[in-house]
Amino acid sequence: MKKILLLCAAGMSTSMVVKKMRESAAQQELDIHIEAHGVETIQDYLAEYDLFLLGPQIRFKKDELQKLADEVNKKVEVIDMMDYGMMKGDKILKDALVLLG
Repeated sequence: MKKILLLCAAGMSTSMVVKKMRESAAQQELDIHIEAHGVETIQDYLAEYDLFLLGPQIRFKKDELQKLADEVNKKVEVIDMMDYGMMKGDKILKDALVLLG
């Protein structure tokens, strides 16, 4: 099972994106665990998750967070602003799957 963690500042819109991503994963019968947490919690989840996606509003933290993730060979990527704003969970999931290889 692959695990994706969305990181955000406040969490309201990100939790809606997670819901859409989960729905898309269920429709495709994918074995993927997706959650969202505040960006300050990344240290707690580095070993547990395979991919970290940032809400566009905190894209400025990407380099800092990628340095942490590099220590455990994980990727940090920013969710496309348009996809995020339009709550395109299926597209965000598709992009995440590409990143996961």
